[in-house]
Amino acid sequence: MISVEPYWRNFIDGRWVDGGSGRLSVEDPATGEPLAEQAIADAADVDRAVSAARACHDSGTLTQMRPCDRGRKVRRMGDFLLENLEEIASLLTLEAGKPLWESRIEVEGAARYFEYYGNQAETLEGRSIPLGAGYLDFTVYEPFGVCAQIIPWNYPLEMAARSIAPALATGNACVVKTPELDPLSSAWLARAAEAVELPAGAVNVICGLGGEAGAALSRHPGVDQIVFTGSVETGSRIATEAARNVVPCVLELGGKSAALVWPDADLDRFMDSVRWGILFNSGQVCSAMSRAIVHHSIHDEIVERAADLARSISVGPGIERDTFGPNMGAMISRGQRERAEGLCARAESDGARAVTGGRPLNRPGWFLEPTILEGVAPDSEIAQTEVFGPVLSVIPFRDDAEALAISNGTPYGLVGGVFTSDVERAMSAAKRIRAGQIFVNEWYAGGVETPFGGYGKSGYGREKGREALLNYVQTKNVAIALSSGA
Repeated sequence: MISVEPYWRNFIDGRWVDGGSGRLSVEDPATGEPLAEQAIADAADVDRAVSAARACHDSGTLTQMRPCDRGRKVRRMGDFLLENLEEIASLLTLEAGKPLWESRIEVEGAARYFEYYGNQAETLEGRSIPLGAGYLDFTVYEPFGVCAQIIPWNYPLEMAARSIAPALATGNACVVKTPELDPLSSAWLARAAEAVELPAGAVNVICGLGGEAGAALSRHPGVDQIVFTGSVETGSRIATEAARNVVPCVLELGGKSAALVWPDADLDRFMDSVRWGILFNSGQVCSAMSRAIVHHSIHDEIVERAADLARSISVGPGIERDTFGPNMGAMISRGQRERAEGLCARAESDGARAVTGGRPLNRPGWFLEPTILEGVAPDSEIAQTEVFGPVLSVIPFRDDAEALAISNGTPYGLVGGVFTSDVERAMSAAKRIRAGQIFVNEWYAGGVETPFGGYGKSGYGREKGREALLNYVQTKNVAIALSSGA
């Protein structure tokens, strides 16, 4: 096990600094014991970070750099993470609870964002617009300036990289507010910025409480754009504050995503998607497969196979699970585990049956058994509420119309899945499912290159892919009247 530094500072204007609100204790979810202390930023620290980012942007250091040179620095940030992969992954496992092999995947995923957007830096081009004789008209893309990024705790490193990389690639300066529950590994993003010699103020990384630092950042008049991933309630507050300053937002607010499974589906392939869709990261994934809407003729088989899969998962400390396989770590905190446990208990009171799981492990740490529920009513709390835990509800349907009605019967619309060997049915369902991304025959098909974002209360804007670059720029039009008129 790595030796964890006892105290971690914030990174503002190229310097490591203490926080105005003191320190907080970061727990190891596998034990519930303190792991380290983190400096906590107050509103004054937020102001200093925004001012540093503003000064960096106004200096032109980033914007005047050739895009290919800026892109190289962004790519090298990813290389730096890979060079320190084992140390970062071990720290991430200790503070977030996930298995060590999952943490390695997250570090690699973060590096991939820097690689992808570093390569995109020189490809964002304007266009010429024909206006007839006597005019030359063209568009250019310009960065907003100061980008505020409020990061969730489920993927603290990867989600930050998802925002930082395109922001820097397009010439913005960043203020990143890390999550309070697992902020330590985010320091490596600041170290990466140092290592590639980005100008001071280009990347500022602070940890602060949502009600103080998060609120101060979302309403700061010096912020030009906000990217947030988290709950609907918090996202609504952030959007309200941003609207007062007429600042655009990208909001990714979670989901209650469903996989629709027909009898002609490859069920072995579907069970592999269940493994990844709801048991990866202990189900603490915004795009998790939290509902399996299955044809009534295969309902019992799916329930039995899903329960067998859940029972096969070894649950315990992530640091002891360094090899890819059927294992799962702790949930992030006592509060999150108790919330998931409570939702399962109320579901059983409402008539659902826990085929397996639904209970905490009898050991220290914040562990919950992988859970499979049947007899779930489509309009029940468990079917409508994002659990954010390893809990799958299996719901039967009789025809396509009913399947689609159940799938679309929540206020969310982040992702959806279709499992069938009938291409026509798959395409028809994909068109009618109200969600921003549809997986056909493989949950999480796609990658960094594919756009991601939601409908309804799952938020707005798109991250990942080239579409994300447009979140970080404004379009300027230049119209020139030629003196010759020809």
